[in-house]
Amino acid sequence: MELRKTFQFEAAHLLPHLPEAHKCRRLHGHSFTAEIVVEGDCDSKLGWVLDYADITAAFKPIWEQLDHRYLNDVDGLENPTSENIAVWIWEQLKPSLPLLTAVEVAETCTARCIYRGE
Repeated sequence: MELRKTFQFEAAHLLPHLPEAHKCRRLHGHSFTAEIVVEGDCDSKLGWVLDYADITAAFKPIWEQLDHRYLNDVDGLENPTSENIAVWIWEQLKPSLPLLTAVEVAETCTARCIYRGE
């Protein structure tokens, strides 16, 4: 069984390794979404894999580091591409959410990346 829980955060960033003329090199912001995916067996007594509230509790400290922040100032996100944000979230979240199987980060409604760990 697979569960998905989506979180939203507002943040600004720039991509420092791009050429000066590239639009993403300039400071800009996004309404990001992070979809957290867990997978496991459904408990026959409880009728669920995991309480969605447990996913929310695990993600909350991560959300607090991202929401309404300048992502380049977050330790480990000096080059905050969607790919790097997804990996960073995975690394922060996996220890407290062992059933984690994927992190999907979208910076717009048409641009997203999925990281499934190593």
